[in-house]
Order: sequence, then C-alpha cells, then structure tokens
Amino acid sequence: MQYSSSLRFLSFPAIATIVFVISGCSSSQKTTKTDTQTLERLRSHVSFLADDKLEGRRTGTKGEELAVEHITQQFKSIGLEPKGTEYYTQSFMVNEGKQIDSFSSLSINSTALAVGKDFFPFPFSPDMALDAIPAIAVQEADMPWFFDLKEPLEENKTNPHFDLAGYIYKNAQKAKERGAAAIFLYNTSGIEDKLVFNPKDRSEKLTIPVIYISRSVAEKYFSDKTATLTLKMRIGISEKTRIGYNVIGYIDNKATNTVILGAHLDHLGYGEDGNSRHTSHTPAIHNGADDNASGTAALIELARKLKSTTAKGNNYLFIAFSGEELGLFGSKYFTEHSTIDLNTANYMINMDMVGRLNDSSKVLTIGGYGTSPTWSTVIEKDYFGPGDHSNKKTAPLMTIKIDSSGTGPSDHTSFYRKDIPVLFYFTGLHTDYHTPGDDADKINYAGQELIVRHILYLIERLDKTPKLAFLKTREAQTSTNTRFNVTMGVMPDYTYTGNGLRADGVSEGKPAQKAGLKAGDIVLQIGDYKISSMESYMQTLGKFKKGDKVKVKYKRGNEELETTVEF
Repeated sequence: MQYSSSLRFLSFPAIATIVFVISGCSSSQKTTKTDTQTLERLRSHVSFLADDKLEGRRTGTKGEELAVEHITQQFKSIGLEPKGTEYYTQSFMVNEGKQIDSFSSLSINSTALAVGKDFFPFPFSPDMALDAIPAIAVQEADMPWFFDLKEPLEENKTNPHFDLAGYIYKNAQKAKERGAAAIFLYNTSGIEDKLVFNPKDRSEKLTIPVIYISRSVAEKYFSDKTATLTLKMRIGISEKTRIGYNVIGYIDNKATNTVILGAHLDHLGYGEDGNSRHTSHTPAIHNGADDNASGTAALIELARKLKSTTAKGNNYLFIAFSGEELGLFGSKYFTEHSTIDLNTANYMINMDMVGRLNDSSKVLTIGGYGTSPTWSTVIEKDYFGPGDHSNKKTAPLMTIKIDSSGTGPSDHTSFYRKDIPVLFYFTGLHTDYHTPGDDADKINYAGQELIVRHILYLIERLDKTPKLAFLKTREAQTSTNTRFNVTMGVMPDYTYTGNGLRADGVSEGKPAQKAGLKAGDIVLQIGDYKISSMESYMQTLGKFKKGDKVKVKYKRGNEELETTVEF
C-alpha cells in the first residue's frame, strides 16, 4: 500500500462505525475443520511470500517472479482458468525514469572523470559525442560554454520561489540560440545548490548537453579563466524500465456479470524506490507480510472457496497485481487492457493489509461504501451471519469502520475510475508499515481468516442480486512528504511517463475542477513554473498560498489550452 512515509500524516477517514459479528466467530461456536485448514493455508502463503528468499517482492525482480510462480501454481491447483495474456500472467512495463548510460564519459585534459561523482549530465541532455578545445572565458559559437552558478544562487538566496532547475533549463535554451554547443555548470559559491541527477525529470530534451561539474573538478580546471581545455565527451540518456506481472485466474459460471477480487503481490524490496520508512543507511529486506502478502493469501483462499461455492450467479476473476507500490501500475494496466469485458464487471473487492486485525479493538476498515447503494443493504449493523441469530447477546468479534470514498492508496482506485463499485478491506496502519519489521510472525491469522469468511458471506449474499448500480463519491486525499498550503485537487496518473502531469481524476469542488480541468488533461505549466513530472508539480504547489490566482497551461488531446486557477 502506498501511503506517505510519515505516519503523522496518515489517516483513513471513517464516516461511520458499524459493529459486525461474523458467521462462525462467536466464542460459543466451534471452529470447523475447514476454517482450521484455511487458517493454516493462509499462514503457509504469507510465510512463503514474506520469506527473505523473495527479497521483498520488488516489481521486476527475481523475488517477485518467485511470488508470481507461487500464486500461479495455487490458481492452477485450485482449478482456476488462466485469464492472463500469457497463460495466467499479464506483463506490463514500468518506466522508472531516466538513467545515465554506462558508456557515458568525460575527460578534461586527458584525465578521465567519474560519472556521478565528478560530473553528471542533466536528464534533458541529448545523446551526443563531443571533442572540443574551448577557452573558459570565451563564448564562441559551436563550442562549449562555462557558467558559474554563484551569481544566481547569491542573488536568490532569500527567494523561496527560486527554481534553480528551471533557471538552468531556460538559460540553456537561450545559450543554444546564441550558439553554444554544450553547457558546463559549476558552483563556487558557499550556497549549496543540491543539484543531482533526477531520474524522474521528464523535461523535453534540449539539443545541447548540459553537464554539472563537481566543486573539486571545477577548482582544478576552471580557476584560471584564461585557460584552454581539451574536452572529450560522450553522453547517453535512456529510459530505465522493468517488467511487472499481474497473475489472473477465472471461474466461468456462464453468468452475465463478473465479480473481481484483487490484492497486490509486490512490495518494496530493499527500499530502492524511495518509499521505505527504514531510517538506517544499511539496506534491509522489506518482507511485506501484511503489505501485502496478507491480502494475496486471502485472495488465494477466497478463490479456493468460491471454486466450490453454490453461488453461481456471477463469474469470478482473481487478480494479484504487481506495481501497486510504485503507483497502481498493475491495476491501471489491467483496467486499460482488461482480459474480460469490463462492462460485465459487477463489482470489485480489494484486500490490502488485512493481516493485523487487533485482538483488543478488532477494527476492520471497509472503504468504497459509497460506490453503490447496495453496500448499505449488505453491510449491516449488528450482523451475525447467516442463519437464525435470535440470541444476539454475544459480543461482536469485529468493529467495522466504513469510508464512503471509492479512491485511496490501493488498487481498487483503478476500478472505481472505470465506474465499477468497489470495496476496500484494510485492518489499519502500524509501526512496521513500510519497514523491514513487517514479518510473517506478526500476522493475526485468525483475524485474517475471519475477514476471508466475511468477504465470502457478502459475495454469496449478493449472488442473486441484479448488477450493482455505481455511484461517484468524494475523492480520498493522500499525503506526500512535500508540505504545502494549497491543492489543485488533481489525482496524478502515476503510470504516465510523458512530459507534464496527467490527471487520473479531478476532485469535485477543488480549484482544478472549477477551472475546467478534467481527467486525462496534462498539466504543463503553473504560473512561471514548467511541470515535467509529479515531483515538479508537488514542488511547484509549495510556492503558492491560498487565494493566489495563477495561469495554468495544459494539454487536452492534441490541443494546448490555458485557464486560471484560484487556490
């Protein structure tokens, strides 16, 4: 699950609290042999998926491949039909951003410099080889030019709105127009510039390379402004990608509609993608037992139960998603490349972090309550399960917090965006979230089995119900590490790899919606600040305050438009 790395900003809003008692959960009821078997299988799945040998199931790794193989074998043994594009799997590409190609090199006066340490090219640099003998102080046409960042840094040291990266990009364009063949930047000031190679920068490529030189190299070669240097350079910037795999199984009951059940199989690996809360500098495996081996295990066991159920009024599609931790990549890819007709989708149930049901509070959160009027008829107060429950004196075993929103930091959001009713099962955050401490021995397997039974009961109860009506809900707001006082109300499409920020959704009543922006629009510029990525979008929002009015340039289809947004 992809929340902010800071738990202080985490919340799952609840519009009501409902008490449930689940069938078969009363202290007076005996645990059946089937329940015990389910519990032990849940334990076995979680233990395997959260084992160190899978190295945290990071998308596109060998560890994730082992998880995919396990889930595939389980689906096959249960008797699910393969419903991927490649048997049980559906592959998709994850774009990690840009990388400096290994062949990139730079030498000054025949001394080779180390890429990443002594220099780096900006991501908007073109692939280029260059041999030149420039004079540092002379800006000749078709030769490299040299710029010290000292002056703009000192001039703007008290300016909180100064965008150094934007300044560099704009002035590099101007230098090209004046004849520069390349730009070499360095900093002799006492002000830290914090410039690094940013793989997430999606700025349009320039026609000349822009190279940052470290202070030590600059002091060695650039101090004598009258010097002439011999430069040999070869630069390559490419897209860094990896492959993720959804695992998809199907029960074909020859029904008109299909119920979709999902959980994400991926986790954080060693925390390489920057979404870990691990504070140590020593890399550690993030096993993700709760997030989300627990949901994946529940998915497998629900498939087993639904294979033998008498509820045949719907078909059942089971999807273990990859790429959730990177921004819902797998679920979004599936909804754009579905292996069934999504018009036949009845509803979707997503399980994410369902392994930490607290033994004392016994709180389960169910999101998506507002996405269909039917949910209020089956998610009932004081629910005691099927059968005669005239005696309701037994204390409930779970307390349900419900949230109306169809969106949130997990894969059900992708289905809500397709106007499909959703439910989101979640047992809450804990101190082990996104840390190496999220291990299998901390899972409440009895609570997890309880949740499986509740989902099964709900599905069976809805078996003869007509296709559920869909309702739009408010948008759930998620936090980021960037603190700012304003919002546009744009839900970013994390899978978008082009220039700008594409809106996956626009919240009702927020500035973007009031200004006429819609889902699918690509934000290109806010005020004076160009938007190249989600990161630059967040940084730009930090430069405004409530009440500010600003011009926003955006792209809709092939047309570039402009509107005014009031924060």
